[in-house]
Amino acid sequence: MVKNYRQWFLARVKRAIYDFNMLQDGDRVTVAFSGGKDSTAALYSLALLKRILPVRFELVAAVFVKIGWPVDLQVLENFCGSIKVPFHVVETEISEIVFEKRGGNNPCAICSHLRRGALHGKVLELGANKVTLGHHLDDVIETFFMSLIYTSQLRVFAPATFLDRTGLTMIRPLVYLPSEEIISFVEKEGLPFVSNPCPVNGFTKREVAKKLIAGLVKQFPDFKSRFLTSLQTFDQRNLWPEIISKKKAAKNDAACKDKCIT
Repeated sequence: MVKNYRQWFLARVKRAIYDFNMLQDGDRVTVAFSGGKDSTAALYSLALLKRILPVRFELVAAVFVKIGWPVDLQVLENFCGSIKVPFHVVETEISEIVFEKRGGNNPCAICSHLRRGALHGKVLELGANKVTLGHHLDDVIETFFMSLIYTSQLRVFAPATFLDRTGLTMIRPLVYLPSEEIISFVEKEGLPFVSNPCPVNGFTKREVAKKLIAGLVKQFPDFKSRFLTSLQTFDQRNLWPEIISKKKAAKNDAACKDKCIT
């Protein structure tokens, strides 16, 4: 049992911030705040770390993108007020676009794209340069399996990503923490949160990945920590050799013939 759970949790958030140089002096930081456990933990962690980190940054706002489902915004606004972070709501018609105008086809991809656009527009309006997302270790692993299964690619998202089009940098300070630790942190700190009201929640491709990972964890309890270690020690040379194209092979053959003649 961890004696000071908050200290243990924040130490891992700090480690991610330092390892990937997520914050620098003078940064104006926003948080994509859906009100769920993940974004609540991310927002609260930054509010606490702002007091103790040597890097000086401003926590400009928590930004809630209103998709169209009923959400108790007063709970979220009160929470932001309690930690002295301005709360901003972006009004959109995303739910109508996704489920009525588009007929609900590929809803997650379209919704994600529209939410991201609305979020980035507000962040730029606020004059911020960093956007904090609540993605954690489970999200990293789920992305890996979704990419493998549905797109035949080995890939995950980066802990910090610079966006050329907007000049914003997305940071994910919870990437070292699995979902169960996020839940424990929110519960132990008594933080308020709202449930995901999306009608397709629990019926997506990500849910398939969640169930796959749950099965692996049941069989191998330290699977998540081992996955993280594999990312940190990954060497592409140990995975698969580069395919030699016909052009490169012809060039090698020509070089070999020249050596043989001489």
